[in-house]
Amino acid sequence: MNGEEGERGLSSDPRVMLMVGAILISLILLFLPAVFPELGVGGLKYGLDLDGGSWLHLKPEGALVQVDADVGLIIARDYGTFLNQTVTITQQTPTSVTFEVSKPVTAKGIESLGYGQAAVSSRAGIYTVVLQTEKTSAITRFLENQYKTEVAVFDSEDGIRYEIRKKTSPDELADIMQPVAGSVIAYEDGVSITTLTETKEILEEKLNLFGLSDVKPVIVGREYILIDLAGIDIDTALKLAGTPGKFEIRVQIANNESVHAVYGEDIQSVGFHRMEDNVWGVPFTLTKQGADVLRQVAIETNAVGDPDNHEITMYLDNNVIYSAPLSYSLAQSMRVVPIQDLVASFGSDTGSEDNAKELESHLKAGALPVNVEIIGSGQVPASLGSQFKELTAIAGLLAIITVSFMVFLRYRRKEIMLPMIITSLSEVVMILGFASIVKWQLDLPAITGIIAVIGTGIDHLVVITDEVLYEGRLPPTKVYNSRINRAFGIIFAAASTTIIAMIWLVWMGFGALKGFALTTIVGVLIGVLIARPVYARIIKQVLQEGQE
Repeated sequence: MNGEEGERGLSSDPRVMLMVGAILISLILLFLPAVFPELGVGGLKYGLDLDGGSWLHLKPEGALVQVDADVGLIIARDYGTFLNQTVTITQQTPTSVTFEVSKPVTAKGIESLGYGQAAVSSRAGIYTVVLQTEKTSAITRFLENQYKTEVAVFDSEDGIRYEIRKKTSPDELADIMQPVAGSVIAYEDGVSITTLTETKEILEEKLNLFGLSDVKPVIVGREYILIDLAGIDIDTALKLAGTPGKFEIRVQIANNESVHAVYGEDIQSVGFHRMEDNVWGVPFTLTKQGADVLRQVAIETNAVGDPDNHEITMYLDNNVIYSAPLSYSLAQSMRVVPIQDLVASFGSDTGSEDNAKELESHLKAGALPVNVEIIGSGQVPASLGSQFKELTAIAGLLAIITVSFMVFLRYRRKEIMLPMIITSLSEVVMILGFASIVKWQLDLPAITGIIAVIGTGIDHLVVITDEVLYEGRLPPTKVYNSRINRAFGIIFAAASTTIIAMIWLVWMGFGALKGFALTTIVGVLIGVLIARPVYARIIKQVLQEGQE
């Protein structure tokens, strides 16, 4: 086989052809954006510390609690307030509560509080209500009504746990449970890993819709979310990731008071933000149910009859983004049929375009399940990022020069030193090409990983060279095969231990260290699978020619 290799030369060796092809593809990917930027293919993406930008450290607000309460007292308390009359509990079972009231009630009205299905009967002016409910759902609804937020339920080894998706405290919770003979059995600040993951995924989708597909929020310590936004200023970062994106439409009833109509979950589809009639806006379509509810509220508030005094107001995170009366044509149409297609309008300036783009991303991705508290934030100026980029390039160049000098001191032969350095540089090009095709952000830890790969790569090439040289010459074929197999045995063992060690850093996701670990793994794989075999083939050819 070795004789055949010698006859056909390097140009026809499949390993050499593979490496040359990988280098050419990598160079094309690296320089294509400079020639054809409109393609949006290739090009290096730099991280926060090399490109400037901002970072956010977020903590989802909420609490995981175990509580107990008297379901009868919950029903008596909430329905007493809702009906504005005394509620008398007459029977209570694990699946139902029966109570009596003296004023007329309907099953639909009873069910509107969300405690369960109801059956109403009357006798001698007393109305008897049988409400189908059980403890877990009753406590869940009670907490939702008290906190005015969603409460999720999880089964655990210790029993039922309620996730209050709002910031609270043990004292506040105890005060809320006290009127219903409740008790706080356990309290844990924070949210479940399920909610944390959902929050992270929605944040990622929002950033992707905003054009930041390279940004990947990272869960840290099962409690926090870390986001690096390269090239994004801190104010934009806070608006994108630091707000839940809760959208609501309300209808004005009198003065500054308004009533709720629909939420963001009632939106069926969202169009692209665009300028129409010199105004930036975001078109969206309500679900049939959402359109029915909006029409019903508009009729009940007389917004369709007197639109000038009943504005339709749109909110994003409780901030007004649009407020205007219904047009007379729209009001007349809404009298007859529900209207599903609407537009949230802004102004005509650049800020309005940014606001429309932000709303579009929120509506398409959906609101976060919980509010997030910003427990840390910062900004790296673009000038400082550019300085870091220059310094890392200099550091990489110095590393190659130093390594070249040490290799020359060891062998004193430029025909050995040059293939080593060219092979090492080729590995760097292929790593950067890989980073370009997968849109992988390069940051300082990743650059450190590349420099580390250069060092370990030279180590492997030295092992190959030392094994191949036999008293300063190319050994006989049988000896050469034995020595090259031993060299690659050492290299594969060293590469395997490095990859295994780095995998744990990737799996555990230690923030910036993850970039270092990924770069090291990719660099080692490219070196072992592509570059090292080619170097062994080249050095054999070089030594053969030197002996002829």
